[in-house]
Amino acid sequence: MFTISTLILYLGAAVLLILIPGPDLIFAVTQGITNGRKAGVYTAAGLALGNTVHTLAAALGLSIIVQTSPVLFTIFKIAGALYLFNLAYKSLKHRKAPLMVGSGEKKGEMALLRKGLIMNILNPKVAIFFLTFLPQFVNYGYGLVPLQMIVLGLIFIVLTALIFGLFAYFAGAFSSRFLEKPRMQEGANIAAGIIFVALGVKLLATSP
Repeated sequence: MFTISTLILYLGAAVLLILIPGPDLIFAVTQGITNGRKAGVYTAAGLALGNTVHTLAAALGLSIIVQTSPVLFTIFKIAGALYLFNLAYKSLKHRKAPLMVGSGEKKGEMALLRKGLIMNILNPKVAIFFLTFLPQFVNYGYGLVPLQMIVLGLIFIVLTALIFGLFAYFAGAFSSRFLEKPRMQEGANIAAGIIFVALGVKLLATSP
């Protein structure tokens, strides 16, 4: 279904993008600091599980686009590439913007899991990201596009749970050494900008 090189490229891009300091990661770390390690891990799990909805939506959406019309697929490619280029622009423009860990709400673990789940599901930016990111690594010659998208999505979900969970569990050390270090933030944002540009170019070159 996937070549080794494709999987390695996908895993590398996924890990780097998950590591970009953003609202979800900050939220998980905040809960780890204020409510304890267990709460942070539950929050990370909720945020990761929300991606299952976006994976299924992206798989169904791409399948319909591919089967419906070559023109529609071309429009999707152009729109998706422009979105990725916009993400790259924002990452580079705001590469030095500080990201501070704020105070978290005191809630039970299951309540935090539900909040993380709902936060992720209701975030339209995540839905758009999945629809533009996952297709880069689909082998259209193999067929079974929805299944490939689901497998890629599940890999991303597992990686998100692991990385967010580790940050939340070791919240104090990670937040001080990574999230609040200007140079590390700037480096992460620059790397993100480069990845988004590369993905946008790759999407434009994709053919069903």
